[in-house]
Amino acid sequence: MSRQYVIPIFVPHLGCPNDCIFCNQKSISGQMKQITEDEVEKIIEEFLNSFKEEKLYTEIAFFGGSFTGIDIDLQEKLLKIAYKYVKDKKVDGIRVSTRPDYIDKEKLKLLKKYGVKTIELGVQSTNDYILKKSKRGHNFEDVKKASKLIRRYGFTLGHQMMIGLPESTWLDELNTARDLAKLKPKIVRLYPVLVIKGTELEKEFVKGEYEPITLDQAVERCKELYYFFDKKKITVIRMGLQNTDIISNPENLNSQVVAGPYHEAFGQLVEDSIWYDRILFAIKKVNTKVAEVEIEVNPNDVNNIIGHKKENIQKFKELYEVDVKIKRNFSIRPGKFNLNILKTYKEFLDD
Repeated sequence: MSRQYVIPIFVPHLGCPNDCIFCNQKSISGQMKQITEDEVEKIIEEFLNSFKEEKLYTEIAFFGGSFTGIDIDLQEKLLKIAYKYVKDKKVDGIRVSTRPDYIDKEKLKLLKKYGVKTIELGVQSTNDYILKKSKRGHNFEDVKKASKLIRRYGFTLGHQMMIGLPESTWLDELNTARDLAKLKPKIVRLYPVLVIKGTELEKEFVKGEYEPITLDQAVERCKELYYFFDKKKITVIRMGLQNTDIISNPENLNSQVVAGPYHEAFGQLVEDSIWYDRILFAIKKVNTKVAEVEIEVNPNDVNNIIGHKKENIQKFKELYEVDVKIKRNFSIRPGKFNLNILKTYKEFLDD
């Protein structure tokens, strides 16, 4: 997906009918009080003034809670504020996130009226047993009906799914991805489950009734899901919760995270792992033992190849005895690379 600016407006728990087992929206959003109309306008202005590039696609996004479940008067007031910036051509569009069971024709007509372009559904899983276990309050049939209606009304459809829900296995998550792909979303977000303070999941964790997946498991599962959605031409726009003052390392005093696969740069870890796989595949295609290679790459992708704390470079050296050199080349498109063999194992022995 091309780079863009997003102006996030968090409306925690507004319109949400229940507490899911994993959820404390005020903690997850980093916002401990409900937002006012004046604050919405202030946030938008502050973000617009901070943007440095003028031509990037800019979007106002209402996250948290269930936007279409908000009191209709407040919902319309918030949309009017955002739509004013669309009409003034200061932003290009509006997106909202909501629950699958809070979508109907009247709600969609209101969103259409005020320039909303994208609707993201908090699906989490398509397995009804897992949804019930997580106390989601909706089922997969709700997801199917809402998704079809959203697409029929001409909105861009987005889905959000979670990895590591109680009693969910990797097969369950792969099946969820398959189910979602059939509903033809344009975008997907992947969220590994974190144990957050003040949730029912925290109680289960403390009792030993729930065990979070590890960071390595979360990275590997998200990577495989990324591959799956990419083949289906569905864009994964985010992996992992946004890092904030309270969604941070559990060792931090103010962190609301108790346990789970937290990492301040989780999405980067997944991207690094994807690049590692790509380069390893290219090296293995060379019909000889390689001792040293040069990767020509766009400067924007250098960090992905190196990996977090140089993990990729170290793995190539430790597991395959390959030294990886990096050459920056602005003529190479981001996401692409050239592999140059600098030294084979026979040449290495001769030296």
